[in-house]
Amino acid sequence: MTESKGRQQRRLAGKEVRKKVPRESLGMWAPPADRRDPVQILIDQGDSRVADLIPIRYARMLSSEFAFYRGAAAVMASDLSYSPNTHLTVQLAGDAHLSNFGGYASPDRTFVFDVNDFDETLPGPFEWDLKRLVASFAVAGRSNGFDEQTRAGIIGRVVRTYRESVQTFSQMPRMDVWYSRLTAQDIIDKWSSKVDKSYRKAFEKQVEKAQTKTSQKALQKLTSTDADGTIRFLSNPPFMEPFDEVVGTEDRDAFKYAAQAALVEYRRSLISDRRVLFSGYRVVDLARKVVGVGSVGTRCWVMLLMADHDESDVLMLQLKEAQASVLEQYLGRSRAHQHGRRVVEGQRVMQAASDILLGWTQVTVRDQQVDFYVRQMWDWKESADISTMDATSLEIYAHLCGWTLARAHSRSGDRVALAGYLGTSDTLDRVLTDFAEAYADQNVKDHAALQEAASAGRIQVAASGW
Repeated sequence: MTESKGRQQRRLAGKEVRKKVPRESLGMWAPPADRRDPVQILIDQGDSRVADLIPIRYARMLSSEFAFYRGAAAVMASDLSYSPNTHLTVQLAGDAHLSNFGGYASPDRTFVFDVNDFDETLPGPFEWDLKRLVASFAVAGRSNGFDEQTRAGIIGRVVRTYRESVQTFSQMPRMDVWYSRLTAQDIIDKWSSKVDKSYRKAFEKQVEKAQTKTSQKALQKLTSTDADGTIRFLSNPPFMEPFDEVVGTEDRDAFKYAAQAALVEYRRSLISDRRVLFSGYRVVDLARKVVGVGSVGTRCWVMLLMADHDESDVLMLQLKEAQASVLEQYLGRSRAHQHGRRVVEGQRVMQAASDILLGWTQVTVRDQQVDFYVRQMWDWKESADISTMDATSLEIYAHLCGWTLARAHSRSGDRVALAGYLGTSDTLDRVLTDFAEAYADQNVKDHAALQEAASAGRIQVAASGW
């Protein structure tokens, strides 16, 4: 089929970008002379977080070089700002490391694989996400004990799959791109023959386990029932703290009023039919919960709701604080009027299917405003255990992530121009493999710098992060 004149022009426009930003230039990394202190970047992030929880964040980041990388999105954003910019703009995930991909339930109750973290989402140059992803594979590959040649094959697979997938999407109708998705069955059908049978069985078992992760399961794990039959969240400070333990007596009425107002705003953010769904639930309890690595210290609440007149019908929601994206300092402020909305709208653009109860709200207490996005806490959510993967499994996972990121970027950016820039040779595969290894070296040094800061008393570290 002959390509239309319009597509040809867009493809050529993408190819022209190579003159200003050669693909080879994307493989370069050396810390600039005026590079910001990575430890200070992390300390500065703590200024807007819950002070008592910040030592937990440091404990988690210090636990391994990969854990540090997960928590250092702000550090890498600063570093990427020094690099050449293609200005081939897409909706960025903003923190596209390999553990921010995973499985969950689509609205039609199919287990799908997709990007699953959008706290830092913002429009920006495609290569920022791709660099974040490939460097994460370099760090993880080292952690798993793979040699440099093995890591190069895995990292190259990420870029090759991304590049070839963008080429495929560039030839597809726009609607077909938006309908494209990756299901558990797709993964089994395409890749199960390439791994030992034990891995296929383990994957199928993992999917089955994920399908048990529901609000009902969360209720069993996170709550207890009082003698009078009242259901309450368990107390496990500082990792899980019921509302009454977090909020002082004098502030409870103000917080309860603010929470009710926030739910009204959240309901408005939902599509009309989901408003009808949500209106059938009432709030039972609320607790603060520590989640993630880089997110520790931001405010995160879990909310237990029950259907009217039916205590066996429960819904567990997570309200997660959305602060300014770490990319905004370098790429400009979001056009969204609040950060919860920024996260939700970015997620809806990038994912093939999103949580039907995904929405946003804002809590205002004593003139302090905090933005949140809201989602179901557990809805078949599952993440791969990277540490247990052999080289073959990690390369398959690299393929999944590369395809998924290409699909996500192709939904929002000019996929034809992007395909023109990427090309059909292995140039980008090679240079981004070099970048990934160079940045993994930088990550080792930055992790060591955080260790030194802890030893010097510059930061306070919790005795245990988990």
